[in-house]
Amino acid sequence: FQTLDSTSHLHTSFSRCVGAGKPLCWTLARHTLPLSRSEVFGELRRELYDDEEFHQSDVHIFIIMGASGDLAKKKIYPTLWWLFRDGLLPEQTYFVGFARSDLTVDALRTACLPYMKVADTEADRLEAFFIRNSYISGKYGDEVAFSNLHSHLLSLPGGAEANRLFYLALPPSVYLDVTKNIHRRCMSTKGWNRVIVEKPFGRDLQSSEELSNHLSSLFTEDQIYRIDHYLGKEMVQNLMVLRFGNRIFGPIWNRDSVACVVLTFKESFGTQGRGGYFDDFGIIRDVMQNHLLQMLCLVAMEKPASTSSDDVRDEKVKVLKCITPVSLADVVLGQYVGDPKGEGEARLGYLDDPTVPKGSTQATFATAVLYVRNERWDGKYAAAVQRRAGRHLQRAVPAKRAGGARAAQRGHLRQDDEQEARRVLQSRGDGDVKLPDAYERLILDVFCGSQMHFVRSDELREAWRIFTPLLHQIEKEKTPPISYKYGSRGPAEADELVQRVGFRYEGTYKWVNPHKL
Repeated sequence: FQTLDSTSHLHTSFSRCVGAGKPLCWTLARHTLPLSRSEVFGELRRELYDDEEFHQSDVHIFIIMGASGDLAKKKIYPTLWWLFRDGLLPEQTYFVGFARSDLTVDALRTACLPYMKVADTEADRLEAFFIRNSYISGKYGDEVAFSNLHSHLLSLPGGAEANRLFYLALPPSVYLDVTKNIHRRCMSTKGWNRVIVEKPFGRDLQSSEELSNHLSSLFTEDQIYRIDHYLGKEMVQNLMVLRFGNRIFGPIWNRDSVACVVLTFKESFGTQGRGGYFDDFGIIRDVMQNHLLQMLCLVAMEKPASTSSDDVRDEKVKVLKCITPVSLADVVLGQYVGDPKGEGEARLGYLDDPTVPKGSTQATFATAVLYVRNERWDGKYAAAVQRRAGRHLQRAVPAKRAGGARAAQRGHLRQDDEQEARRVLQSRGDGDVKLPDAYERLILDVFCGSQMHFVRSDELREAWRIFTPLLHQIEKEKTPPISYKYGSRGPAEADELVQRVGFRYEGTYKWVNPHKL
Protein backbone atom coordinates (compact mmCIF):
# COMPACT_ATOMS: atom_id res chain seq x y z
CA PHE A 1 0.00 0.00 0.00
CA GLN A 2 1.02 3.62 -0.35
CA THR A 3 0.03 6.65 1.67
CA LEU A 4 0.02 10.32 0.90
CA ASP A 5 1.92 11.62 3.88
CA SER A 6 0.76 9.80 6.96
CA THR A 7 -0.27 6.36 8.13
CA SER A 8 -3.11 7.74 10.25
CA HIS A 9 -5.55 6.81 7.46
CA LEU A 10 -4.77 3.15 8.05
CA HIS A 11 -5.80 3.28 11.68
CA THR A 12 -9.03 5.08 10.86
CA SER A 13 -9.93 2.68 8.08
CA PHE A 14 -9.45 -0.17 10.53
CA SER A 15 -11.64 1.47 13.15
CA ARG A 16 -14.44 2.18 10.73
CA CYS A 17 -14.48 -1.28 9.14
CA VAL A 18 -14.41 -3.16 12.43
CA GLY A 19 -16.88 -0.84 14.11
CA ALA A 20 -19.32 -1.28 11.26
CA GLY A 21 -18.90 -5.05 11.15
CA LYS A 22 -17.44 -4.94 7.64
CA PRO A 23 -14.54 -6.98 6.26
CA LEU A 24 -11.21 -5.32 6.89
CA CYS A 25 -9.74 -3.77 3.79
CA TRP A 26 -7.64 -0.77 2.92
CA THR A 27 -7.87 1.14 -0.32
CA LEU A 28 -5.30 3.88 -0.66
CA ALA A 29 -4.09 5.65 -3.75
CA ARG A 30 -2.09 8.71 -4.64
CA HIS A 31 -3.95 11.77 -5.84
CA THR A 32 -3.48 12.58 -9.49
CA LEU A 33 -3.23 16.29 -8.73
CA PRO A 34 -0.51 17.59 -6.43
CA LEU A 35 -1.78 18.85 -3.09
CA SER A 36 0.00 20.89 -0.49
CA ARG A 37 0.65 19.24 2.85
CA SER A 38 -1.95 21.45 4.53
CA GLU A 39 -4.55 20.53 1.91
CA VAL A 40 -3.84 16.83 2.34
CA PHE A 41 -4.14 16.92 6.13
CA GLY A 42 -7.08 19.29 6.00
CA GLU A 43 -8.98 16.80 3.87
CA LEU A 44 -7.93 14.00 6.20
CA ARG A 45 -9.13 15.97 9.22
CA ARG A 46 -12.53 16.61 7.67
CA GLU A 47 -12.87 12.93 6.77
CA LEU A 48 -11.81 11.60 10.16
CA TYR A 49 -13.54 14.02 12.49
CA ASP A 50 -16.78 15.03 10.81
CA ASP A 51 -18.78 14.71 14.00
CA GLU A 52 -20.39 16.81 16.70
CA GLU A 53 -17.18 16.95 18.77
CA PHE A 54 -15.25 18.78 16.08
CA HIS A 55 -17.37 21.58 14.59
CA GLN A 56 -15.16 23.99 12.69
CA SER A 57 -17.28 26.91 13.88
CA ASP A 58 -16.39 26.17 17.51
CA VAL A 59 -13.66 28.13 19.24
CA HIS A 60 -10.98 26.08 21.01
CA ILE A 61 -8.39 27.40 23.46
CA PHE A 62 -5.35 25.26 24.27
CA ILE A 63 -3.76 26.34 27.56
CA ILE A 64 -0.20 25.14 28.27
CA MET A 65 0.42 25.12 32.01
CA GLY A 66 4.20 25.24 32.46
CA ALA A 67 4.78 27.00 29.14
CA SER A 68 8.33 28.00 30.09
CA GLY A 69 9.54 24.44 30.71
CA ASP A 70 11.50 21.98 28.59
CA LEU A 71 8.51 19.77 27.78
CA ALA A 72 6.56 22.75 26.48
CA LYS A 73 9.30 24.15 24.26
CA LYS A 74 10.60 20.80 22.99
CA LYS A 75 7.34 18.91 22.52
CA ILE A 76 4.08 20.75 23.15
CA TYR A 77 4.59 23.96 21.16
CA PRO A 78 6.27 22.14 18.24
CA THR A 79 3.41 19.64 18.15
CA LEU A 80 0.78 22.38 18.15
CA TRP A 81 2.66 24.10 15.34
CA TRP A 82 2.76 20.94 13.22
CA LEU A 83 -0.97 20.34 13.74
CA PHE A 84 -1.75 23.98 12.94
CA ARG A 85 0.55 23.99 9.89
CA ASP A 86 -1.06 20.86 8.48
CA GLY A 87 -4.60 22.14 8.92
CA LEU A 88 -5.56 19.46 11.44
CA LEU A 89 -6.86 21.79 14.15
CA PRO A 90 -10.20 23.61 14.15
CA GLU A 91 -9.92 26.89 12.30
CA GLN A 92 -10.59 29.00 15.40
CA THR A 93 -7.98 27.66 17.80
CA TYR A 94 -5.96 29.87 20.16
CA PHE A 95 -2.96 28.99 22.31
CA VAL A 96 -2.28 30.44 25.75
CA GLY A 97 0.85 29.81 27.80
CA PHE A 98 0.88 30.08 31.59
CA ALA A 99 3.92 29.84 33.87
CA ARG A 100 5.66 31.61 36.72
CA SER A 101 8.36 33.14 34.50
CA ASP A 102 7.91 36.67 33.22
CA LEU A 103 8.00 35.95 29.46
CA THR A 104 6.63 37.27 26.19
CA VAL A 105 5.36 35.41 23.14
CA ASP A 106 8.51 36.50 21.31
CA ALA A 107 10.65 34.92 24.02
CA LEU A 108 8.64 31.70 23.76
CA ARG A 109 9.02 31.75 20.01
CA THR A 110 12.79 32.09 20.28
CA ALA A 111 12.97 29.20 22.77
CA CYS A 112 10.76 26.87 20.70
CA LEU A 113 12.01 27.55 17.16
CA PRO A 114 15.00 25.16 17.29
CA TYR A 115 12.53 22.27 17.80
CA MET A 116 9.77 23.30 15.37
CA LYS A 117 11.23 22.17 12.01
CA VAL A 118 10.03 25.15 9.99
CA ALA A 119 10.68 25.15 6.24
CA ASP A 120 11.56 28.38 4.43
CA THR A 121 8.23 28.26 2.59
CA GLU A 122 6.29 28.14 5.87
CA ALA A 123 7.24 31.56 7.25
CA ASP A 124 3.78 33.07 6.69
CA ARG A 125 2.07 30.07 8.23
CA LEU A 126 4.38 30.26 11.25
CA GLU A 127 3.54 33.93 11.68
CA ALA A 128 -0.16 33.06 11.63
CA PHE A 129 0.46 30.44 14.32
CA PHE A 130 2.20 32.83 16.71
CA ILE A 131 -0.44 35.51 16.15
CA ARG A 132 -2.83 33.00 17.78
CA ASN A 133 -0.50 32.73 20.82
CA SER A 134 -0.52 34.69 24.07
CA TYR A 135 1.14 34.34 27.45
CA ILE A 136 0.15 35.02 31.08
CA SER A 137 2.47 34.75 34.06
CA GLY A 138 1.43 33.77 37.56
CA LYS A 139 2.06 31.44 40.48
CA TYR A 140 0.47 28.01 40.37
CA GLY A 141 -0.94 28.28 43.89
CA ASP A 142 -2.36 31.79 43.43
CA GLU A 143 -6.10 31.93 42.77
CA VAL A 144 -5.82 35.57 41.67
CA ALA A 145 -3.40 34.55 38.92
CA PHE A 146 -5.92 31.99 37.65
CA SER A 147 -8.67 34.60 37.78
CA ASN A 148 -6.47 36.77 35.56
CA LEU A 149 -5.97 33.81 33.23
CA HIS A 150 -9.73 33.27 33.05
CA SER A 151 -10.28 36.94 32.21
CA HIS A 152 -7.71 36.64 29.43
CA LEU A 153 -9.44 33.55 28.03
CA LEU A 154 -12.74 35.42 27.97
CA SER A 155 -11.10 38.30 26.07
CA LEU A 156 -10.11 36.07 23.14
CA PRO A 157 -12.42 36.00 20.08
CA GLY A 158 -15.33 33.74 21.03
CA GLY A 159 -13.66 33.05 24.36
CA ALA A 160 -16.86 33.14 26.40
CA GLU A 161 -18.16 30.04 24.58
CA ALA A 162 -14.85 28.37 23.77
CA ASN A 163 -13.90 24.79 24.54
CA ARG A 164 -10.85 24.67 26.80
CA LEU A 165 -7.97 22.18 26.87
CA PHE A 166 -5.51 22.43 29.76
CA TYR A 167 -2.16 20.69 29.28
CA LEU A 168 -0.27 20.16 32.57
CA ALA A 169 3.35 20.27 31.36
CA LEU A 170 4.34 20.49 35.02
CA PRO A 171 6.04 18.51 37.79
CA PRO A 172 3.57 16.40 39.81
CA SER A 173 4.35 18.45 42.92
CA VAL A 174 2.09 21.27 41.67
CA TYR A 175 -0.72 19.15 40.20
CA LEU A 176 -2.94 19.57 43.25
CA ASP A 177 -2.76 23.38 43.33
CA VAL A 178 -3.05 23.80 39.57
CA THR A 179 -6.02 21.48 39.07
CA LYS A 180 -7.81 22.99 42.07
CA ASN A 181 -7.36 26.52 40.68
CA ILE A 182 -8.36 25.46 37.17
CA HIS A 183 -11.57 24.01 38.57
CA ARG A 184 -12.34 27.03 40.74
CA ARG A 185 -11.39 29.84 38.36
CA CYS A 186 -10.88 28.73 34.74
CA MET A 187 -13.54 26.27 33.67
CA SER A 188 -15.64 27.09 30.63
CA THR A 189 -19.34 27.26 31.44
CA LYS A 190 -20.59 27.01 27.84
CA GLY A 191 -18.00 24.80 26.13
CA TRP A 192 -16.35 21.54 27.24
CA ASN A 193 -13.25 21.30 29.43
CA ARG A 194 -10.45 18.70 29.17
CA VAL A 195 -7.31 18.30 31.24
CA ILE A 196 -4.21 16.48 29.97
CA VAL A 197 -2.04 15.06 32.76
CA GLU A 198 1.57 13.98 32.16
CA LYS A 199 3.16 11.03 33.95
CA PRO A 200 4.36 10.12 36.50
CA PHE A 201 0.91 9.42 37.92
CA GLY A 202 2.15 8.91 41.47
CA ARG A 203 5.03 6.85 42.84
CA ASP A 204 3.11 3.79 44.03
CA LEU A 205 -0.43 2.54 44.47
CA GLN A 206 -1.21 4.78 47.44
CA SER A 207 0.10 8.04 45.96
CA SER A 208 -1.53 7.24 42.62
CA GLU A 209 -4.87 6.65 44.31
CA GLU A 210 -4.55 9.95 46.18
CA LEU A 211 -3.94 11.81 42.91
CA SER A 212 -6.79 9.98 41.16
CA ASN A 213 -9.18 10.75 44.01
CA HIS A 214 -8.18 14.41 43.89
CA LEU A 215 -8.72 14.64 40.12
CA SER A 216 -12.04 12.78 40.30
CA SER A 217 -13.27 15.25 42.91
CA LEU A 218 -12.75 18.07 40.40
CA PHE A 219 -13.35 16.53 36.97
CA THR A 220 -15.33 13.67 35.46
CA GLU A 221 -13.40 10.74 33.97
CA ASP A 222 -14.24 11.85 30.43
CA GLN A 223 -12.55 15.21 31.15
CA ILE A 224 -9.25 13.62 32.27
CA TYR A 225 -6.63 12.56 29.69
CA ARG A 226 -3.67 10.78 31.31
CA ILE A 227 -1.15 10.88 28.51
CA ASP A 228 1.31 8.07 27.88
CA HIS A 229 3.10 9.15 24.72
CA TYR A 230 4.05 5.57 23.84
CA LEU A 231 0.38 4.89 23.12
CA GLY A 232 0.68 7.42 20.31
CA LYS A 233 3.64 5.74 18.63
CA GLU A 234 3.21 4.24 15.18
CA MET A 235 4.31 0.79 16.25
CA VAL A 236 2.04 0.67 19.28
CA GLN A 237 -1.01 1.92 17.40
CA ASN A 238 -0.41 -0.77 14.77
CA LEU A 239 -0.66 -3.57 17.35
CA MET A 240 -4.44 -3.81 17.15
CA VAL A 241 -4.31 -3.83 13.36
CA LEU A 242 -1.62 -6.51 13.40
CA ARG A 243 -3.54 -8.75 15.79
CA PHE A 244 -7.16 -8.31 14.84
CA GLY A 245 -6.76 -7.28 11.19
CA ASN A 246 -4.83 -10.40 10.20
CA ARG A 247 -6.99 -13.53 10.40
CA ILE A 248 -3.91 -15.74 10.36
CA PHE A 249 -3.09 -14.72 13.94
CA GLY A 250 -6.49 -15.35 15.50
CA PRO A 251 -6.19 -19.15 15.94
CA ILE A 252 -2.52 -19.13 17.02
CA TRP A 253 -2.25 -16.07 19.30
CA ASN A 254 -2.35 -18.14 22.50
CA ARG A 255 -0.33 -20.32 24.89
CA ASP A 256 -0.44 -23.33 22.55
CA SER A 257 1.45 -21.60 19.72
CA VAL A 258 3.35 -18.75 21.38
CA ALA A 259 6.30 -19.55 23.62
CA CYS A 260 6.50 -16.08 25.16
CA VAL A 261 6.32 -12.38 24.39
CA VAL A 262 9.31 -10.11 24.89
CA LEU A 263 9.04 -6.33 25.06
CA THR A 264 12.38 -4.55 24.72
CA PHE A 265 13.10 -0.87 25.22
CA LYS A 266 16.56 0.61 24.65
CA GLU A 267 18.04 4.08 24.74
CA SER A 268 21.27 5.30 23.21
CA PHE A 269 22.11 7.78 25.95
CA GLY A 270 22.71 8.01 29.69
CA THR A 271 21.13 10.36 32.19
CA GLN A 272 22.60 13.44 30.46
CA GLY A 273 22.23 15.69 33.49
CA ARG A 274 18.74 14.55 34.46
CA GLY A 275 20.06 12.21 37.12
CA GLY A 276 18.15 13.98 39.89
CA TYR A 277 14.78 13.13 38.35
CA PHE A 278 15.81 9.67 37.19
CA ASP A 279 17.34 8.63 40.50
CA ASP A 280 14.15 9.57 42.29
CA PHE A 281 11.96 7.43 40.03
CA GLY A 282 14.15 4.73 38.48
CA ILE A 283 13.68 2.64 35.39
CA ILE A 284 10.67 0.63 36.61
CA ARG A 285 8.59 3.75 37.34
CA ASP A 286 9.96 5.64 34.33
CA VAL A 287 9.33 3.02 31.64
CA MET A 288 8.14 -0.40 32.78
CA GLN A 289 5.10 0.32 34.94
CA ASN A 290 3.57 2.51 32.23
CA HIS A 291 4.93 2.29 28.66
CA LEU A 292 5.83 -1.39 28.55
CA LEU A 293 2.86 -2.56 30.59
CA GLN A 294 0.53 -0.72 28.22
CA MET A 295 2.15 -2.51 25.29
CA LEU A 296 1.76 -5.82 27.07
CA CYS A 297 -1.97 -5.15 27.40
CA LEU A 298 -2.32 -4.56 23.66
CA VAL A 299 -0.42 -7.77 22.90
CA ALA A 300 -2.30 -9.96 25.39
CA MET A 301 -5.86 -8.58 25.48
CA GLU A 302 -8.92 -10.18 23.90
CA LYS A 303 -10.60 -8.62 20.89
CA PRO A 304 -12.75 -5.71 22.10
CA ALA A 305 -16.45 -5.61 21.33
CA SER A 306 -15.85 -2.46 19.28
CA THR A 307 -13.16 0.16 18.78
CA SER A 308 -14.80 2.56 21.20
CA SER A 309 -12.46 3.92 23.85
CA ASP A 310 -14.13 2.18 26.78
CA ASP A 311 -14.42 -1.20 25.04
CA VAL A 312 -10.71 -1.21 24.26
CA ARG A 313 -9.72 -0.04 27.74
CA ASP A 314 -12.06 -2.59 29.34
CA GLU A 315 -10.07 -5.38 27.69
CA LYS A 316 -6.78 -3.89 28.82
CA VAL A 317 -8.01 -3.78 32.42
CA LYS A 318 -9.05 -7.44 32.20
CA VAL A 319 -5.48 -8.37 31.23
CA LEU A 320 -3.98 -6.35 34.08
CA LYS A 321 -6.28 -8.03 36.60
CA CYS A 322 -4.89 -11.41 35.48
CA ILE A 323 -1.27 -10.44 36.20
CA THR A 324 0.07 -11.30 39.63
CA PRO A 325 2.36 -8.81 41.42
CA VAL A 326 5.95 -9.09 40.27
CA SER A 327 8.30 -11.07 42.52
CA LEU A 328 11.90 -9.97 43.08
CA ALA A 329 12.92 -13.54 42.16
CA ASP A 330 11.66 -12.81 38.62
CA VAL A 331 13.59 -9.55 38.25
CA VAL A 332 17.16 -8.63 37.32
CA LEU A 333 18.30 -5.07 38.09
CA GLY A 334 21.36 -3.42 36.59
CA GLN A 335 23.23 -0.11 36.67
CA TYR A 336 25.56 0.95 33.88
CA VAL A 337 29.22 1.75 34.39
CA GLY A 338 31.58 3.52 32.01
CA ASP A 339 33.23 1.68 29.14
CA PRO A 340 36.98 2.47 29.21
CA LYS A 341 37.13 1.73 25.48
CA GLY A 342 34.18 3.92 24.65
CA GLU A 343 34.08 7.51 23.44
CA GLY A 344 32.51 10.59 24.98
CA GLU A 345 29.57 9.82 27.26
CA ALA A 346 30.16 6.07 26.91
CA ARG A 347 33.22 6.40 29.15
CA LEU A 348 31.05 7.60 32.02
CA GLY A 349 28.97 5.46 34.32
CA TYR A 350 25.67 6.33 36.01
CA LEU A 351 27.44 7.32 39.23
CA ASP A 352 29.78 9.62 37.29
CA ASP A 353 26.84 11.97 36.57
CA PRO A 354 27.18 14.85 39.09
CA THR A 355 23.38 15.09 39.33
CA VAL A 356 23.19 11.49 40.63
CA PRO A 357 23.57 11.03 44.43
CA LYS A 358 26.84 9.34 45.36
CA GLY A 359 26.52 5.63 46.03
CA SER A 360 23.04 5.42 44.48
CA THR A 361 21.63 1.91 44.02
CA GLN A 362 19.00 3.05 41.53
CA ALA A 363 18.55 0.67 38.58
CA THR A 364 19.03 1.87 35.00
CA PHE A 365 18.19 -1.61 33.67
CA ALA A 366 15.45 -4.06 34.58
CA THR A 367 14.21 -7.36 33.25
CA ALA A 368 10.97 -8.58 34.78
CA VAL A 369 8.98 -11.74 34.10
CA LEU A 370 5.21 -11.20 34.28
CA TYR A 371 2.72 -14.08 34.29
CA VAL A 372 -0.70 -13.57 32.68
CA ARG A 373 -3.03 -15.97 34.46
CA ASN A 374 -5.96 -16.37 32.10
CA GLU A 375 -7.25 -19.03 29.71
CA ARG A 376 -5.40 -17.69 26.66
CA TRP A 377 -1.97 -17.18 28.25
CA ASP A 378 -1.86 -19.18 31.49
CA GLY A 379 1.73 -20.23 32.18
CA LYS A 380 3.20 -17.85 29.60
CA TYR A 381 4.89 -14.58 30.26
CA ALA A 382 6.05 -11.27 28.94
CA ALA A 383 9.57 -10.13 29.73
CA ALA A 384 9.89 -6.35 29.77
CA VAL A 385 13.50 -5.32 29.29
CA GLN A 386 15.09 -1.86 29.44
CA ARG A 387 18.64 -1.40 28.24
CA ARG A 388 20.66 1.75 27.72
CA ALA A 389 22.17 0.39 24.53
CA GLY A 390 20.85 1.76 21.25
CA ARG A 391 17.59 3.70 21.04
CA HIS A 392 15.18 1.04 19.91
CA LEU A 393 11.88 -0.53 20.88
CA GLN A 394 10.64 -3.86 19.65
CA ARG A 395 8.21 -6.65 20.40
CA ALA A 396 9.18 -10.25 19.71
CA VAL A 397 6.80 -13.21 19.73
CA PRO A 398 8.76 -16.47 19.60
CA ALA A 399 6.41 -19.09 18.16
CA LYS A 400 6.52 -22.82 18.80
CA ARG A 401 6.93 -25.05 15.80
CA ALA A 402 4.22 -27.64 15.19
CA GLY A 403 5.12 -31.21 16.10
CA GLY A 404 7.12 -30.35 19.21
CA ALA A 405 10.24 -29.22 17.35
CA ARG A 406 13.37 -28.15 19.19
CA ALA A 407 13.50 -24.58 20.47
CA ALA A 408 16.22 -23.75 17.95
CA GLN A 409 13.64 -24.17 15.20
CA ARG A 410 11.24 -21.63 16.60
CA GLY A 411 10.08 -18.75 14.47
CA HIS A 412 9.97 -15.13 15.61
CA LEU A 413 7.53 -12.36 14.83
CA ARG A 414 9.19 -9.00 15.45
CA GLN A 415 7.76 -5.52 15.25
CA ASP A 416 10.10 -2.54 15.39
CA ASP A 417 9.69 1.15 16.13
CA GLU A 418 9.44 4.22 13.94
CA GLN A 419 13.18 4.60 13.51
CA GLU A 420 13.30 1.19 11.86
CA ALA A 421 10.34 2.18 9.67
CA ARG A 422 12.11 5.35 8.62
CA ARG A 423 15.22 3.34 7.76
CA VAL A 424 13.16 1.11 5.47
CA LEU A 425 11.51 4.11 3.82
CA GLN A 426 14.89 5.76 3.27
CA SER A 427 16.24 2.58 1.70
CA ARG A 428 13.28 2.60 -0.67
CA GLY A 429 13.83 6.24 -1.54
CA ASP A 430 10.73 7.38 0.40
CA GLY A 431 12.62 9.23 3.12
CA ASP A 432 10.36 12.29 2.83
CA VAL A 433 7.28 10.37 3.98
CA LYS A 434 6.00 11.93 7.20
CA LEU A 435 5.35 9.64 10.15
CA PRO A 436 3.32 11.67 12.65
CA ASP A 437 4.85 12.24 16.06
CA ALA A 438 3.19 10.48 19.00
CA TYR A 439 2.23 13.80 20.58
CA GLU A 440 0.58 14.88 17.31
CA ARG A 441 -1.73 11.89 17.37
CA LEU A 442 -2.55 12.15 21.05
CA ILE A 443 -3.18 15.90 21.21
CA LEU A 444 -5.42 15.61 18.17
CA ASP A 445 -7.28 12.80 19.97
CA VAL A 446 -7.93 15.18 22.88
CA PHE A 447 -9.40 17.78 20.53
CA CYS A 448 -11.65 15.06 19.11
CA GLY A 449 -12.66 13.58 22.45
CA SER A 450 -11.14 10.13 21.87
CA GLN A 451 -9.72 8.53 25.03
CA MET A 452 -8.73 5.17 23.52
CA HIS A 453 -5.00 5.93 23.77
CA PHE A 454 -5.15 7.46 27.24
CA VAL A 455 -4.94 5.72 30.60
CA ARG A 456 -8.14 5.25 32.59
CA SER A 457 -8.13 5.37 36.39
CA ASP A 458 -8.78 1.65 36.85
CA GLU A 459 -5.96 0.82 34.40
CA LEU A 460 -3.65 2.94 36.50
CA ARG A 461 -4.77 1.28 39.72
CA GLU A 462 -4.09 -2.23 38.39
CA ALA A 463 -0.71 -1.25 36.94
CA TRP A 464 0.46 0.07 40.29
CA ARG A 465 -0.93 -3.01 42.06
CA ILE A 466 1.41 -5.16 39.95
CA PHE A 467 4.60 -3.19 40.64
CA THR A 468 4.14 -1.49 44.03
CA PRO A 469 5.17 -4.48 46.23
CA LEU A 470 8.35 -4.92 44.15
CA LEU A 471 9.22 -1.23 44.33
CA HIS A 472 8.71 -1.10 48.09
CA GLN A 473 10.87 -4.19 48.60
CA ILE A 474 13.69 -2.83 46.43
CA GLU A 475 13.66 0.50 48.26
CA LYS A 476 13.45 -1.08 51.72
CA GLU A 477 16.24 -3.59 51.12
CA LYS A 478 18.25 -1.25 48.85
CA THR A 479 18.71 -4.14 46.43
CA PRO A 480 22.12 -3.66 44.76
CA PRO A 481 21.98 -3.58 40.94
CA ILE A 482 24.40 -5.59 38.79
CA SER A 483 26.99 -3.54 36.92
CA TYR A 484 27.06 -3.63 33.11
CA LYS A 485 29.00 -1.60 30.55
CA TYR A 486 27.44 1.42 28.90
CA GLY A 487 26.23 0.38 25.44
CA SER A 488 26.18 -3.35 26.20
CA ARG A 489 23.27 -5.80 26.23
CA GLY A 490 23.06 -5.51 29.99
CA PRO A 491 23.86 -8.01 32.73
CA ALA A 492 24.32 -11.64 31.63
CA GLU A 493 21.99 -12.59 34.49
CA ALA A 494 19.08 -11.04 32.56
CA ASP A 495 19.59 -13.41 29.62
CA GLU A 496 19.87 -16.30 32.05
CA LEU A 497 16.57 -15.30 33.66
CA VAL A 498 14.56 -15.27 30.44
CA GLN A 499 16.20 -18.48 29.22
CA ARG A 500 15.31 -20.15 32.51
CA VAL A 501 11.62 -19.44 31.92
CA GLY A 502 11.65 -20.61 28.32
CA PHE A 503 12.83 -17.86 25.98
CA ARG A 504 15.52 -18.59 23.40
CA TYR A 505 16.56 -16.46 20.48
CA GLU A 506 18.64 -17.78 17.61
CA GLY A 507 17.99 -15.07 15.02
CA THR A 508 20.52 -12.99 13.09
CA TYR A 509 18.72 -9.64 13.31
CA LYS A 510 20.97 -6.61 13.72
CA TRP A 511 19.64 -3.10 14.16
CA VAL A 512 21.12 -0.42 11.89
CA ASN A 513 21.11 3.20 12.98
CA PRO A 514 19.14 5.06 10.25
CA HIS A 515 21.21 8.19 10.80
CA LYS A 516 24.29 6.31 9.58
CA LEU A 517 22.77 5.12 6.30
